[in-house]
Order: sequence, then structure tokens, then C-alpha cells
Amino acid sequence: MLVAAAVCPCPPLLVPEVAAGAAPELDTVRAACADALGVLAASQPDLLVVVGPAEQPGRGAFPQGSKGSFRGFGVDVDVRLGDGDGDGDGVAGGRELPASLAVGAWLLDRAGWASAPVEGLGVGEPLEAERCVRAGRQIAERAARVAMLVMGDGTACRTLKAPGYLDERAAPFDAEASRALGTADLAAIKALDADLAHRLKASGRAPWQVLAGAAEDAGLAGELLHDGAPYGVCYLVATWS
Repeated sequence: MLVAAAVCPCPPLLVPEVAAGAAPELDTVRAACADALGVLAASQPDLLVVVGPAEQPGRGAFPQGSKGSFRGFGVDVDVRLGDGDGDGDGVAGGRELPASLAVGAWLLDRAGWASAPVEGLGVGEPLEAERCVRAGRQIAERAARVAMLVMGDGTACRTLKAPGYLDERAAPFDAEASRALGTADLAAIKALDADLAHRLKASGRAPWQVLAGAAEDAGLAGELLHDGAPYGVCYLVATWS
């Protein structure tokens, strides 16, 4: 059963070496993520599952010890998903973590995570809501006490200089996602429009809906820790416990 969850954004810019001179601009986001991970640790889970958006070939399950890297962003920073030998055994087949799960692994390492085994799940952006919810239900059944670290950004269309340019639909979409995540409104999260999310480049839609499936019958309460849109991209941090 799901006992706690943390929702965090997944831009590689969270890693200071990647952000370089712009690193201080995301200090408040990093601090909120650290607070969210503290809630996960306090829940004393038997298993932590990190869920984030992924393109092929980063979709699917990643066992503990799977490796990731930010070398593609020009920095010599490697990460590992929890403890483990990282030899690529299991369903990951030696694949490298997708960027979202690498950011999650970095956050966990930064927090000194040692509370429970860690596994990862890369979710394809087009995955329809029903399948996301079903995947979440399966995660909740993995152990008596399951926690989730859910990685994903809101829209990337909040300003003229945003990656997706300005779209007037972005702010209302983000406002509803922020409200739903901050109140653990499962019905509202499940109802987020997948097509609109895709058009607005909201990478968190599918992982959030996986969380909604996992949280069914868990009776968790939500708290919003951060809501901002630097660079025209919405970054949300929330906890469910």
C-alpha cells in the first residue's frame, strides 16, 4: 500500500553542475525537494519507487543500482539508483536511467537516502490515463509500505521565451495540476487531458496519473511545497502522506 509520495520536477538544471551560473535560481526548488524527500524517509517505507517521464529506450522498470549520467549535458556527474552493484542485471538490461530518473537518483543521493530499497519506472509520455492508473495500482501492491518519488514538470509554455513558447492554456492547466497535487485530488489528476498536456509539453502528466492510481484507497493528504515557473516551465513540489 502507498504510505507516502513526493512530487518533484525533473529538469537536469536541478543539478548545480548542469545549471552552472544559473544554479542559485533554483535553490528554492531544491530546498522544497529536500523537504519532500524528508516526508518519504519519515514514512519508513519497505520500498521506494521513482517514477518519471521517459522516451524510448528509457521506458520500463529499472532495478536498484541502475546507473545514470549527466554527461550528455556536458558535466562529469554520474548517479546510481539507490545502493547496488549497478551491473544492469534485471529488467533494465543494462540501460542507462532516463534523465528524469537520473535527477531523482541525484535528489536521493543528495538527501543521503538509506531508508529503503529503490527501484525506478520510466513512463512513456503518450501513455493513456487508464494504463497509468493501472501501473500505479500495481506499484502500490509491491510491498506492505510503498513510497513513491514522482518526477515530472508542468507545462513549458508559460512565457514567450519558454521552450514551447507562450500558450494561454498553460497557466490554467498548471493551476489545476497544482491544486490537484496539493490536495491529493485523485479524480482531478486522473482527469488531466493527455492531449493538452502533450501540446503544452507537460511531462509530469503521466507520472502524476501513475501516482493517482497508486494512491487509491490510501487516504493520503496532500501539501503543496512549491509552485513556480522559472524559464517559463512550471515546477511543482508536493507531498502526500
